[in-house]
Amino acid sequence: MELSTNCKKLMYELGLAKENSPLDVSPLTGGVSSDIARVEVDGRVYCAKFALSKLKVKEDWNAPVHRNKAEYEWLKIAAAIAPESTMKLFGRSETLHGFAMEFLSGDDIYLWKTALLEETSNWDESAKVGELIGRIHSESALKGFDKSQFYHRDDFYALRIEPYLVFTSESHPEVSVILKRLADQLYEAENVLVHGDVSPKNILFRDGKAIILDAECATMGDPAFDVAFALNHLLLKAIHIPTSTSRLLESVLDFWSAYHPSIHWETSADLEERICQLLPALMLARVDGKSPVEYLSEHNRKQVRMMSLDLIQQPVQTLKQFVSTIAQQLEEKQT
Repeated sequence: MELSTNCKKLMYELGLAKENSPLDVSPLTGGVSSDIARVEVDGRVYCAKFALSKLKVKEDWNAPVHRNKAEYEWLKIAAAIAPESTMKLFGRSETLHGFAMEFLSGDDIYLWKTALLEETSNWDESAKVGELIGRIHSESALKGFDKSQFYHRDDFYALRIEPYLVFTSESHPEVSVILKRLADQLYEAENVLVHGDVSPKNILFRDGKAIILDAECATMGDPAFDVAFALNHLLLKAIHIPTSTSRLLESVLDFWSAYHPSIHWETSADLEERICQLLPALMLARVDGKSPVEYLSEHNRKQVRMMSLDLIQQPVQTLKQFVSTIAQQLEEKQT
């Protein structure tokens, strides 16, 4: 009932519906941090999104609802930089902590996560996402970029650093010092505009172009996080889907190849080294953190835990070495 009421208030406030206009509100599933709905009114269809103060996960995980504003501002920035890769925005309510955007549907639209898990991927998606994230990072690192809307390190701590790194460190004293050091580094960084949730579940493809959603973790931060967060999902699926392992591992390198030409705020080697340090920590977090990935078997979870701990304690410097290490360990387990 609350979602339906909020949708009505939002539509009226934004001038998208008249007071007597009937609304057809259908809740959408998939997210844990927001209430999302398909809203049909006066023959038009919108997507409404409202931030939740308590996330829908097993562990106790709270986050400030004003992150909804950061997400909306990120979407506006992305639309300015890459208009071909964004959806239309119709406005935001400060009081409701919600906004309305285009509802994307059609035969030419698919979710990247579904394509990967069902092995229907075109295998060019990772390069397209890498190039898009690189463009946004690059623009936000230029002199004159307005950073004032994106100083949200405390929100980023609550949404990403604490549940992924700090919480996980409590279960693994053997790497606790390393994980907390990575957490401190992420908290202090403000190099570029970070999305914070570059995951296949948040990326649609329309006419062959990537559309990235769910930017409520947006902040000025370390670009290594966005890259590592995205690559983490490809690596976990490489472990989960043996028939796609080689192509998924190649996709990790495709992402990086498309991304790194955008780097101008630091050396490519320095950023790549930080990615290789952070990546196994995020892998471990998706097994033992507050938001464990849902599709891994217990056997896969043990594999991820073992490989992650090895790479946290003995990090490599390049993603080519990282992928090679993962491939070798998976091959050894199969023989």
